[in-house]
Amino acid sequence: MNLVLFDLDNTLLSGDSDFEWAQFLIEQGVLDREVYEAQNQTFYEQYKNGTLDIHEFLDFQLKPLSRHPRRVLDDWHRKFMQKKILPIVRPRGRALIERHRADLCLIVTATNSFVTAPIAREFGIDNLIATEPAHAGGEFTGDVIGAPCFREGKVRRLEDWLAGRGQSLTSFAQSWFYSDSLNDLPLLARVTHPVAVDPDATLRAHAEQHGWRIISLKD
Repeated sequence: MNLVLFDLDNTLLSGDSDFEWAQFLIEQGVLDREVYEAQNQTFYEQYKNGTLDIHEFLDFQLKPLSRHPRRVLDDWHRKFMQKKILPIVRPRGRALIERHRADLCLIVTATNSFVTAPIAREFGIDNLIATEPAHAGGEFTGDVIGAPCFREGKVRRLEDWLAGRGQSLTSFAQSWFYSDSLNDLPLLARVTHPVAVDPDATLRAHAEQHGWRIISLKD
């Protein structure tokens, strides 16, 4: 069995689920548009530019979870899936996953697991490594459990996940990671088959320099 890793945002999706979640809450009137919309856009640009302070961003992203009961959040998320996520699911992303069904497949994403777990299920992928929001008594606290699943943190979180199975990256003769982002260079460099998917300019240049495969999942 081979190991196949998928980034989520702007890879299997034609957008960013973190960004869209905040926009959804703004549109629902849960977050103040004047205060949050500019911040959301700024963080998104920083992410794309490789300058994001992940802890500052997570404070922005996770604090709203702590202000509302989980049952309310879950109801909002069902609406979010219909309104924001299903329209940006890439059919070619689904097809790519199907080609790897015989392999051990994981989504590895910086976006928190509350937002991404239902999306992973939509893709039929059981294994998810994501940033983990802290909770107490079933309710979110606004904090993070462990290392954020971002840049080098993706490598550490994957290594820990595999170690829990008595495995490591070297347990697999072949491994793939599909990603669009320069932020994923640390993990892309660790697999036997790094694949740049509709990559940003920095990742494209790196992929071309190192002979990595470059593909598009756009319709």
